[in-house]
Amino acid sequence: MSTPKDSVEKVRRIADYQFGLGAGKALFPDRIRITHSKRTGKVRYVYEGGELLAALKPLDGYLSLTIAGAKRLVEKLSPPRYFVMVSDAAVPFVAKGGNVFAKYVLDADASIRPRDEVVVVDSEFKVIAVGRAVLSGVEMKKFRFGVAVETRSGVLKEKLKNIR
Repeated sequence: MSTPKDSVEKVRRIADYQFGLGAGKALFPDRIRITHSKRTGKVRYVYEGGELLAALKPLDGYLSLTIAGAKRLVEKLSPPRYFVMVSDAAVPFVAKGGNVFAKYVLDADASIRPRDEVVVVDSEFKVIAVGRAVLSGVEMKKFRFGVAVETRSGVLKEKLKNIR
């Protein structure tokens, strides 16, 4: 099934708005496949090959990244945006899908606002999880307590899901 050009441009514009200029082209190459809701006809999922990159959330119209989409965003955007870097001590917990606690945040993009979609990385900028910010990027670096990111999916959780 070929994807109508207007749907491709739509998801690219949303990515540019959500993650900054250039994110749409970096995240969604020309060879993506888009599925639409059968009920509403609106964009629902974005794939490259057989791999899901992102879903368009119907309630707020924003993109929800998968691990594959997050990896593409980190690899293609320089400097990286909407990232939260955690200490090595937190990596195993977060990679299994655990939330990111502020005391383990080493660095975070200062432009992150609460409820933003973020990519959680280790100290070498390897993607370990995706989730939604609870605190701003500035607060994540300053606070020593509380949840900084509610993790939706970690790389280990994703691997286990694919094995089953």
